[in-house]
Amino acid sequence: MASDVKQILASKAPARPTMTILLVATLTSTVALVTLVGLGILTGHLLLIPPMAASMALVAGAPSLPLSQPRNVIGGQVISAIVGVTVGLASHSLWAAAIAGGLALGAMLLTRTSHSPAAATAVIGAMAVDGQLSFVACAGFAAIVLVLFGLSRSAFRRTTYPLYWW
Repeated sequence: MASDVKQILASKAPARPTMTILLVATLTSTVALVTLVGLGILTGHLLLIPPMAASMALVAGAPSLPLSQPRNVIGGQVISAIVGVTVGLASHSLWAAAIAGGLALGAMLLTRTSHSPAAATAVIGAMAVDGQLSFVACAGFAAIVLVLFGLSRSAFRRTTYPLYWW
């Protein structure tokens, strides 16, 4: 009976990363996101921080996933920002924002740039009432910054990131 309970409670999740990996990923993510806060303050696009934080979690925490590769991070964020801003031309309502999130997923699948956090970028882009062009530019620049921090993390850890660029 005790062994049955032990087996049920045993986790099948991957092993915890080493302390070095944990600290490097945490530090890299923190510095990257603080950098993006500065960019957000300068441009007025602070609402980009939540989807970019989710993107950084993928880049730093799961760098081997397809969703974490530069093509997906940058392409997914830019495509989703464009979709969101385009939908926002018709309406800035929550209904339009929800539609933008769904359309962004379709656009990412079509272009092979799936990046789940980018759907939130489309939602935010649809609700943006001004600065749409700068929103798209900021989303692209922020995604590039995240990839650069992913590269620095990889160089520090001597690991392979990205697995592919295009």
